[in-house]
Amino acid sequence: MSTPKPLALTMGEPAGIGGELTLLAWQRRRLLPRPFIAVDDPHRLRRLAARLGWDVPMVEVDCAADAVGIFDRALPILPQCLSVPAEPGRPDPANAPAVIDSIRRAVQLAQAGDCAALVTNPIHKAVLYQAGFGFPGHTEYLAHLLGQDGAEVMMLACPQLRVVPVTIHVSLAQAAASLRTEAIVHAGRVAAAALQRDFGISRPRLAVAGLNPHAGEDGTMGTEDRDIVAPAVAALQAMGIDAKGPLPADTLFHARARAEYDLALCMYHDQALIPIKTIDFDGGVNVTLGLPVIRTSPDHGTAFALAGSGQANPDSLMAALTMAAHMADNRSRVP
Repeated sequence: MSTPKPLALTMGEPAGIGGELTLLAWQRRRLLPRPFIAVDDPHRLRRLAARLGWDVPMVEVDCAADAVGIFDRALPILPQCLSVPAEPGRPDPANAPAVIDSIRRAVQLAQAGDCAALVTNPIHKAVLYQAGFGFPGHTEYLAHLLGQDGAEVMMLACPQLRVVPVTIHVSLAQAAASLRTEAIVHAGRVAAAALQRDFGISRPRLAVAGLNPHAGEDGTMGTEDRDIVAPAVAALQAMGIDAKGPLPADTLFHARARAEYDLALCMYHDQALIPIKTIDFDGGVNVTLGLPVIRTSPDHGTAFALAGSGQANPDSLMAALTMAAHMADNRSRVP
């Protein structure tokens, strides 16, 4: 039996909690199904471990394959040096190029097949923008690197719920104005394919939320559900996808309702993220669907107020590493 390939874990914002999460994840390595390699600055991780009093041996490596034999006794690091020393809670735009390069190198490792998937620590987009980063966030940058611009779909997942928002980081007014049947169909088609390939669900069931209260109630509370969402559901059904909707969002997320579907397709950001963060605030995982490589990430930010304190909760990163490993296992079984 071949040795499982490691996961590539990016640096994230060096002034945030990503470094602590990386160290904590290695300390809890017995709970992980695969080893990982940190694409990070070894000097900053050593300083951080010393600051926190954590005994984390580290080994710098030249290639991802070395991580497998090292991981049990030391944290393997593929060096990605910072321009200036990182200060917890104080982001510096001078380090933005290293943050971006860490993502790019991790993508290359996954694309080349040297790593089974990439897992990204949280970034601070405002700092990257100051350094000229021209993408709304991780997801769009990954799609660009892989030549898949526009194909990407964001999914948030925990053991009890998976959600996909069709519109993401726009105002509520803009979400309603920009909602299109084609976008709903694209998100549903990509999600259904990913559930089959990466999650081992042979016939995925999609619940499609309505935009308006009571899913528009036959047009009396807005016509978007009748004119935009319902045609998308019909189109997905015509593709052979088990999709139902538009369904009232206020009754879609209780336990009995969740048992009836594998993924909820939501019309805007908070419609998707409020239920999953309520159900599992610390264990949610951000997954990018529609790309040729597997990417997961903790579903939280850089938490500058906690950085350097040792109080960061690694549960979401552990969940992201575990989910990436299971997705890689499932994808390897697909002919």
